[in-house]
Amino acid sequence: MIRLYSRLRNTIINKRILLGVCGGIAAYKSVELVRLLRKQNCQVRVVMTKSAQQFVTPLTFQALSGNTVHTELFDASQEQAMGHIHLARWADMFLIAPASANTLAKMAHGLADDLLSTLYLASDCPVYVAPAMNQAMWHKKITQNNIQTLKQHGVTVIGPDSGVQACGEQGFGRMKEPGHICADLFSHTRPQSMRGLKLLISAGPTREPLDPVRYITNRSSGKMGYAIAEAAQQAGADVTLVSGPVNIPVPDNIHVVKVETAQQMFDAVMNQAHRCDIYIGAAAVADYRPAQIQDHKIKKQHADNIIELTQNPDIIASVAGLPKKPFVVGFAAETDDLANYASQKLHSKNLDMIAANWVGQSEGGFDSDHNALQVFWPGGSQHFAMTDKQYLAHQLVKLITEKFNEKNPAQNS
Repeated sequence: MIRLYSRLRNTIINKRILLGVCGGIAAYKSVELVRLLRKQNCQVRVVMTKSAQQFVTPLTFQALSGNTVHTELFDASQEQAMGHIHLARWADMFLIAPASANTLAKMAHGLADDLLSTLYLASDCPVYVAPAMNQAMWHKKITQNNIQTLKQHGVTVIGPDSGVQACGEQGFGRMKEPGHICADLFSHTRPQSMRGLKLLISAGPTREPLDPVRYITNRSSGKMGYAIAEAAQQAGADVTLVSGPVNIPVPDNIHVVKVETAQQMFDAVMNQAHRCDIYIGAAAVADYRPAQIQDHKIKKQHADNIIELTQNPDIIASVAGLPKKPFVVGFAAETDDLANYASQKLHSKNLDMIAANWVGQSEGGFDSDHNALQVFWPGGSQHFAMTDKQYLAHQLVKLITEKFNEKNPAQNS
């Protein structure tokens, strides 16, 4: 772990990030983004538009970044009042998050009527934008034209995501989560520690039908599994993702096999398992399914209705039981006695590693953008504190890579 973490630190240490913050409710996410960038040993200087200051105060960013926040185009404290030139030359990367429709339009058309838009024209470093706006604004043809223009000018666009927005509407326009932005920002500088490895991961819930209308499922959103798949792909792995039904966009450059039931997931995983180097079972697979699926909707006839269940195949144990098994990483979602249950599962199922997390808590776990993990392997464990799932995924992938290399020194040489 120390060796891999040192390699990562050496690739991004002393990176100077100029962060532009536009007006919008997503500005609060930029506070967490500053924290994550500082955690990666980056120097961060923040530029805010006047609208952004209506959502988050400059003092908040100053406290987290350790630097004065810049808000005015003409700063008399700078030599010759040319602060925008000094900031533009200082930065290794220029990230605008959130990037409003207004600022994107200014950038696309070369307008420079405030500090942020002027910095874009004055900068010669890589520029990244993370759009955030109402879904109707995002889909407007002029906005899409502006995005295409910026891409042609070499700007990298991160996101946006789809989901429920602050206005109550739903669709694309949500700013990417801070961990995802941070991961994309450094994807080209991260060490390719998994290059040459084939990784298979299962994610999301399963649905076990009762009749044509109803099914048994769980609260898993698939966010953690998808984040791990993307982190592994960015680390150089050839990733296959077996996914239950989720509401998450299909990741780029990842082969996705969509399934619904536990049996379908079992078949898809076992079809691929013998060809992979690492298998990560992050899916929340139903332990049981109805013994009989009704052809017609079950009618309410009386107060008590008994549904007979039968056990589903154990996917993780089946992969770990292969004659030539891959490196197997399991997941355990627990409501109590986490360490004990996870350790028992590690040994009883012959796993190489298991990542355990609490569910049913006030923060983290199922259907959340944050999580914390307690990871166990034979002879050791490591705790990862509550953080963004995208950032957590990169931490976990680094640890998995280290333990895989320790078990397979010849393959790593």
